[in-house]
Amino acid sequence: MNTSNITNYKPKDFAELLGVSVKTLQRWDREGILKANRTPTNRRYYTYDQYLQFKGINTENDNRQIVIYARVSTRNQKDDLQNQVTFLRQFCNAKGIIVDQCIEDYGSGLNYNRKKWNQLLDEVMEQKIKTIIVTHKDRFIRFGYDWFEKFCMKFNTAIVVVNNEELSPQEELVQDIVSILHIFSCRLYGLRKYKKQIEEDEEIAKELQNGSKSDSRAKNQN
Repeated sequence: MNTSNITNYKPKDFAELLGVSVKTLQRWDREGILKANRTPTNRRYYTYDQYLQFKGINTENDNRQIVIYARVSTRNQKDDLQNQVTFLRQFCNAKGIIVDQCIEDYGSGLNYNRKKWNQLLDEVMEQKIKTIIVTHKDRFIRFGYDWFEKFCMKFNTAIVVVNNEELSPQEELVQDIVSILHIFSCRLYGLRKYKKQIEEDEEIAKELQNGSKSDSRAKNQN
């Protein structure tokens, strides 16, 4: 299974991945320490296999799984889910990639407690997953994708984002924004509710007043 051509990094991203500067990468390229690949327009890029080789990880006998991960928010979007799976399978077939596992998940991209998603992360940490292939970043997670990508890289797992924009339903983004507003509205309501209780509790109010006075004295002393 050869996935070396499906995860490419720009010099800036690859330098950050290795913890070095872009100038260091340029010097390594000149000195033949870590040669950059070139696009037809002569732009430099690096591959995931180069990262593994640089880290001294043997890729020849890597029997870890290649996984397709597809997600939609609700079961009403089952057709969208199947479209993702079909598209990813076609992508893998065209690249000659053998898929070991296909995960079809339901749940909001804001939800960090998705059972199948968490099982996948567990398998990443158990060194069972080589590559995760998704149609778009928000299929994996709505926010914080870069953090999770780096997390997976710590276990030598690559996330391949095919970037098929049409398979990322816009209504989901609206639903997620509404969910965020709902959460903050509930918290704001809760704060207002407890504010009244605090004001009615003389002991708590006194402690808060003393705390504010202490903070004011400290600022004046500084």
